[in-house]
Order: sequence, then C-alpha cells, then structure tokens
Amino acid sequence: MSTIVLVRPGCTDFDEQSRIQGSLDLPLNRRGEDEVDEITESLRDQPVEVVYTSPGEPARSTASRIGGKLGIPVKEKDGLNNLNHGLWQGLPVDEIRRKFPKVYKQWQESPETICPPEGETVSEVLERVEKVLRKPLKKRTSFAVVVSEPLATLLSCALKGIRPELFSAGNGNRVEIIETNGQPITVKLPTDCDEKREGENL
Repeated sequence: MSTIVLVRPGCTDFDEQSRIQGSLDLPLNRRGEDEVDEITESLRDQPVEVVYTSPGEPARSTASRIGGKLGIPVKEKDGLNNLNHGLWQGLPVDEIRRKFPKVYKQWQESPETICPPEGETVSEVLERVEKVLRKPLKKRTSFAVVVSEPLATLLSCALKGIRPELFSAGNGNRVEIIETNGQPITVKLPTDCDEKREGENL
C-alpha cells in the first residue's frame, strides 16, 4: 500500500484574482506563505519519506518550506509541471466564461475534451505525471506530491480511478491523503481527444 499526501501550494496573487495560472511561475503571496505554514504543521504526523514537486512556482517554494521545516528531502521533477493552458494563461476565469460559454461549460464537464489554444490536453499532462510517479508507487512508500491546480485535482481523480474534474479542488482542502495499492496511475480518457480540441478554435 502506498500513501500519497497530495499538497496544493499556498495561494498566489492570480489565485486571489481568479486568473488562470497554468504553467506560469508565480510566487507565493503573504497569505500563501501563511497557508504553507499551516500545511506543514498538518503534515508533522504523516510518515512522509520524500516530497516530489514541480520545479515551477508556487509548488517549488511550498515543497521547499515543507521539506526544510520537517527535515524531508525534496525532489523536483519536470513532469510535475502544471497543466499548460496556453493562451488562456493570465486571463480571468470570468472572461473565459463570458466570451466562450460553450467551451467553458465543456471545460467544466469534460476537461479531457478541451485543449486551450497552444496548451496541452489532460491526457498529455497525466501521461507525464504517471512517468514520474511510476517508481514511487511501485515502492509502496509514503510520499508527498506538491502540484498546483488544476493538476492537483486531475491527479487526485486519476489516483482514485474517477472521471477527471477541474473545479472540485479537493473540496477546499490543501492536503489530501490518498491510499493506493501501488499500481501505476491508469489514465482512462477518450481516445478521440485530438478530435475534440475545442479550445484551439478560439
């Protein structure tokens, strides 16, 4: 049995402004730093052996603060970079909803069928994440993964074997404990995603 402690980083200015951050590097803001301190305290009783994180911000800073305070090694992995939202990055979510209501609705209900212009699909991002976590899962150890939204929720869904979602965000929880049987992540998505890249028509 593997125990994965899925950690969502502390917030950034884009989070507070409800803007799409995607793979952009943004530092933790003051509130985000306080949130990381709270996250760290909540992890003190968890048997975490290593923290895997994206090299991008704010995931890296969150992981570094956790690892430093708890004495846990931190390993940066390019494959854990957040979902690239392409030309949507930096835009307010409300703007996407207002200008492209059909695409926004589909993005909510079936995120695997949407590819933002010049971005990447859900299947592409989960495929690279699976490669990073394949060995840790086989070892059946306890480890933490620090990744930003929406990747955190997509990874949570994949580990639980449920349909991908983008907007549940762990029901507001920054830390989510997921028990697995050590099997690799199975990405069960439609095979015709490439034919449904609605976002590319924007």
